Amino acid sequence: MLVLLGFLMIATFMYLVMAKKLTPIATLILVPLIFGLFAGAGLGVGDMVMESVAKLAPTAALLFFAIIFFGTMIDVGLFDPLIRAILKFAGNDPTKLVVGTALLTTIVSLDGDGSTTFIIVTSAFLPLYLRLGMSPVVLTVVAAMSNGVLNTVPWGGSTSRAAAALGLSPIDIFVPMIPAIITGLIAVLIFAYFLGLSEKKRLGLVYLEARSSQKRTMEDALVSGGWSKSQDGAQSVGATHGTASSSDFSASFSEDGKFIQRANARPKLIWINFILTLAVMVLLVADLVEPALIFMVAVGLALIINFPKFAEQAEQIQAHASAVISVVGMVFAASVLTGVMNGTGMIDAMATWLVSILPTSLGPFMAVIAGVLSIPLTFLMTNDAFYFGVLPVLSETAGHFGIAPVEMARASLVGQALHQSSPLVASFLLLIGLANVQLGEHFRKVIWRGFIVALAMLIAGGLFAAFPLF
Repeated sequence: MLVLLGFLMIATFMYLVMAKKLTPIATLILVPLIFGLFAGAGLGVGDMVMESVAKLAPTAALLFFAIIFFGTMIDVGLFDPLIRAILKFAGNDPTKLVVGTALLTTIVSLDGDGSTTFIIVTSAFLPLYLRLGMSPVVLTVVAAMSNGVLNTVPWGGSTSRAAAALGLSPIDIFVPMIPAIITGLIAVLIFAYFLGLSEKKRLGLVYLEARSSQKRTMEDALVSGGWSKSQDGAQSVGATHGTASSSDFSASFSEDGKFIQRANARPKLIWINFILTLAVMVLLVADLVEPALIFMVAVGLALIINFPKFAEQAEQIQAHASAVISVVGMVFAASVLTGVMNGTGMIDAMATWLVSILPTSLGPFMAVIAGVLSIPLTFLMTNDAFYFGVLPVLSETAGHFGIAPVEMARASLVGQALHQSSPLVASFLLLIGLANVQLGEHFRKVIWRGFIVALAMLIAGGLFAAFPLF
């Protein structure tokens, strides 16, 4: 009965979330409570939930302050010199421009907010793409894959959900995955380089065709004795080529770009902010202090240093309130789901059933299975549905074969390289809307590339012992 109730609860949860009948927060609260009552939890469900809340509180605190900290660092312009350097590096070379797109997306994605990232990247690079005659699809493909790989930071959507679903620390999940994430970024940069070369070649062919057409038009005019026709044709061709190949636009864009002219930029404090950020990253990796406390102190210092006035500090916190509420609210709502599944014994019953039907030979490969499944499943369903509905069952099953939950959580992150191109992701829809790109055109270029990036991360994660390959 518990097995049936457990799978039925997951199916109901996934349907309501994917069909957008309820918000993830409402679904995470109401569905488990209803099924918990059917499982005989009674009034004891309150104790189950509160026990889960206590376990997830450090994760919620970490996410709360991490979002504010990195959002503040972007607002005060810590990364702007690097952004300017990328624009200068890209210039009007299509290959460099596409690689620059990947680099800028990677930097801005550190705040964990896909929508903000895509707004900044498209506002920075789309005018350059269009004025050079490049395809905006290349921009959306590279930006989506780069942002997907960086969605695995501790305060990102996938890692925070995996941590909440399994009651783990996001830092414990993230740090051993750093080599895999770097591998994913290298894979994206390689794809960006070849996409840029392809665009450069295409634009060169357009130029040659234009010159050839111009030559034929002039020859026809000479034969017919009609110079006016040849002149019109030459002007037309020249105008077309002029649109596709212009001078360096990065300088003018640096003056007009939204991310260069920040209202809260603090250029005089850039080195202090850099040292503060570096100290945060070193302490996180060293694992000497609780991650939540590190970000609490970092936020306090960042606000005092950059916004000494009370009103400015309050305004800065409010600027990131929507991101904080959506992520932290989701974590606390998830405590209802995890509390009911663990407290009623559903998760144990479901895992025992899966172990009984799973061939013993596949048991040692559960981490790889989770990683491979994450690629199509996080593309076809939301992160909420996968990490709260599928991952806990896979993790509990893997535990029977000696694979730890944290290892399963790490393996489950690799699918994010493709997930960020899912039509179920609101920020991705914003990206293709801003770039005016058709969904089908994007899919044709991104699906196989995103799959390869995810597999590269899976292999690297196994080789660097983030999880067992077998």
